[in-house]
Amino acid sequence: MNIEASRPRLPALTSLRFFAAFHVFIFHVQAIVAVFGPAWYQRLASIGYVGVSFFFVLSGFILVYTYEGKPIMARDFWRARFARVYPAYAFALLLTTPFFIFAVRHFNEIKVGFMAFQAAHFKVAAALEILLLQSWVPPAALSWNAVGWSLSVEAFFYLLFPLLLLCYGRLSRKQLFAIMIACWLASNLISASYTVLRPDGIVNPDSNVYTSWMNAVKFFPVARLPEFLMGMAAGFVFLRTKRNERIALPLIAAGLIAVALVARFSNRIPYAVIHTALLSPAFAALIYGVALRSRWTSILENRLLVLFGDASYSMYLIHVTILFSFFHTQKGEVRNASFVGLAECLAIALAISILIYRFVEEPARRRLRPKPKAQPALAAAAAGGV
Repeated sequence: MNIEASRPRLPALTSLRFFAAFHVFIFHVQAIVAVFGPAWYQRLASIGYVGVSFFFVLSGFILVYTYEGKPIMARDFWRARFARVYPAYAFALLLTTPFFIFAVRHFNEIKVGFMAFQAAHFKVAAALEILLLQSWVPPAALSWNAVGWSLSVEAFFYLLFPLLLLCYGRLSRKQLFAIMIACWLASNLISASYTVLRPDGIVNPDSNVYTSWMNAVKFFPVARLPEFLMGMAAGFVFLRTKRNERIALPLIAAGLIAVALVARFSNRIPYAVIHTALLSPAFAALIYGVALRSRWTSILENRLLVLFGDASYSMYLIHVTILFSFFHTQKGEVRNASFVGLAECLAIALAISILIYRFVEEPARRRLRPKPKAQPALAAAAAGGV
């Protein structure tokens, strides 16, 4: 029996990827372009970086849902992951190359804080980016295509996943819940320690701080591992628990309320704490609730939303470049800073992302991923000429 085929697809979770990518999108609009809109929107946009934390939790959940109970060969898994993420990643690097070279050559003029390492160590920074190792060197984490740091972190998760899957398979539900709690505490211990100890000497750091210690808290793969581990634990609990649609609404509501509360009081919560996993339990609850596929969440299975979710990975990779191109003139002046401009830029980003998904991501994935091995029964039937 094909276990993967016996589990239904979860298209609503694909749609959620789009909303997480959109949250990152509006954060960068506010950070790169201008602050505009009502107060509630500004606060929501100001914590858009938490969308990456959502991706880390979702990644752990989906990989468990896909691979638990199946024979898994580490080499085939890694090849499948490479086929899934690297082609679009490489294509985004090509698109952003002119911007990277310009920023390095004109660093002394534009003085972009996170480009100091790249300006001093261009070849090293470029090599780290190509090899998906940039997050292991915190000053280099935002090299080339800055958002690629999260793919460097994901590559670390993928490296560990085959072994983690075996370890998690031996745990009871109580132990899985204990892991989720421990992961949340570990993440917050890291960010709270930074906030209290102030190793960079900054009292109230924000998203414009790119010091070595802050970059380590935000980008270092080991510091972000608990979010992935929490997602894996949630995935195992989901598979081992009888489906109960009645808990979907409370879980989703709790997750959304938590995000709203953190956005509302974001000016009172230390930036490092929000950035690194404060909301990971809320995201786990939201993912779990949507995965239950209750009737009222069926809107998330709309084909257009699912398409946006499929293209969200490419959108995430290229959106910063599009933002700069759309909202800035050649002289660096800001234009189109309004909700109309935001909608137009989003439409352009989605259109380009769908094209990349259709003509880069999917073809490369089909070509590069390992070919499925024939089932014994099918192989015997083929040998018999049936």
